[in-house]
Amino acid sequence: MPYKMYKGLKMYVSVRDNNVDQALRVLKKKMQREGMFREMKNRRAYEKPSERRAREMAESTRRVRKLMRKRLEREGY
Repeated sequence: MPYKMYKGLKMYVSVRDNNVDQALRVLKKKMQREGMFREMKNRRAYEKPSERRAREMAESTRRVRKLMRKRLEREGY
């Protein structure tokens, strides 16, 4: 998800029994799942539109290949 969509959304993690370490682990897991770390890393420096398209195309190809590998493993074709 693009960063713009995160502006209105808020992520909540409850701290139980004053256990901040557990809450941090949960927060990091949520951020990882949402792709926020990757998004922050990508936004550290300017990325030209042509580089962005190339990166997104490579990511898409990688995803498709992974799915095909799994399908081949599971179904045999």
